[in-house]
Amino acid sequence: MVETVEIPAGVQAELAGNDVKVTASGKANSRHFRSTGIAMKKDGEKIEIWALSERRNVLAEAKSVATHIRNMFSGLSKPYEYKLEIVYSHFPMNIKVMDKVVEIYNLGGAKHPRKAKIVGDSKVTVKGKDISVTGQSKEAVGQTAANMEQATKIKGKDIRVFQDGIYITAKPQREM
Repeated sequence: MVETVEIPAGVQAELAGNDVKVTASGKANSRHFRSTGIAMKKDGEKIEIWALSERRNVLAEAKSVATHIRNMFSGLSKPYEYKLEIVYSHFPMNIKVMDKVVEIYNLGGAKHPRKAKIVGDSKVTVKGKDISVTGQSKEAVGQTAANMEQATKIKGKDIRVFQDGIYITAKPQREM
């Protein structure tokens, strides 16, 4: 089975083994696919992905790789954006964006800050209670948003009562 991904106009794609790098207008996305069950080849203005077996999980993996490559192309034309919201009831939280870390101060009155890693080239902006995470890589933007949500998870308490934290409110819409 062969999955085919068309390379959009104005985008350059490089393929070296299971490494894919796409560039357009000064922006770049790259990814290494750790799969032994697929093979990829650039053929003119398209990338072909072969499943080396007829097993269902290998076929699904080939389709997933094709979808990841399509997401890399669409991230170059329009950046992905996650929206998050800061929620607190009594102790106001403060958020500081450092170099590659988001520091969350005063979560539930805590003395020490919690930290969430910023993945890849994602950009984090804070305006009041709203946080926006944007970037070209869908995986990096999603992981950065998830890191912030997980860093504020309160353990050992009833989450219906202690609802302080940072929560994802909007994800990028899937394009068909």
